[in-house]
Amino acid sequence: QVQLVESGGGFVQAGGSLRLSCAASGNINSISAMGWYRQAPGEQRTAVAIITKDGRTNYAGSVKGRFTISRDGVWNTVYLQMNKMKPDDTAVYYCKAEAFNSDYDMPDYWGQGTQVTVTS
Repeated sequence: QVQLVESGGGFVQAGGSLRLSCAASGNINSISAMGWYRQAPGEQRTAVAIITKDGRTNYAGSVKGRFTISRDGVWNTVYLQMNKMKPDDTAVYYCKAEAFNSDYDMPDYWGQGTQVTVTS
């Protein structure tokens, strides 16, 4: 089992910055990748940024160049630095951990979500 706790959400004006944190605990050695996802009201949850165990990153086109995903240690804490924020970035942001226990056991774990609101 992996437990994830997000923090750092809140209100910010357009053009401003926020940093989200996701603290992982439990069987963190089983994690193969972690990422940030977001869900706006009435919309599906979509991937924002992902970082793999070997440090490769991938970003949604809408945030590339503005957001940066990073981590502290192997999987102790994962961050999402959000700069030049836009009202369209308003959503609940979720942290996700993809674990690998075996070829038949690859669970996903989610945090509780943190609200980010960007005002114009």
